[in-house]
Amino acid sequence: MTQAEIKSTNDLFEPKIIVFACNWCSYAGADLAGVSRLQYPTNIRIVRVMCSGRVDPAFVLKAFLKGADGVMVAGCHPGDCHYLEGNLRAEERMNKMVEALKTLGWEIDRFRLEWISASEGKRFAQIMTDFTKKIRELGPIRIKND
Repeated sequence: MTQAEIKSTNDLFEPKIIVFACNWCSYAGADLAGVSRLQYPTNIRIVRVMCSGRVDPAFVLKAFLKGADGVMVAGCHPGDCHYLEGNLRAEERMNKMVEALKTLGWEIDRFRLEWISASEGKRFAQIMTDFTKKIRELGPIRIKND
């Protein structure tokens, strides 16, 4: 494929993006974005979890294997976790998962870890917009899952 053909394909591409959002902060930030009528791409599918620390790296890998083009884990800001250190545990686990993605040869830009509080609806919408734009630029994911 030529560069022009790839660009044309990516212009038509609508990515599937999964966001694992903690109930107390990031999910509430998404809710604030919604009630504030802030616009962000409709490609986002939010999976509400009680804490970002409960997101197993296997959930992220499974999302990719089931067809997600991008995956994000969003939690409370460090020091603000309702479960004290759940978000720090999430950061540790997700950093290890990024290393696993590198080992597998996958594009690590397709994964993102973010801290978004309940009062950051505008920031939530902006992060989702930026992430969707990045995934569009990368194009469809190509993972062999046999």
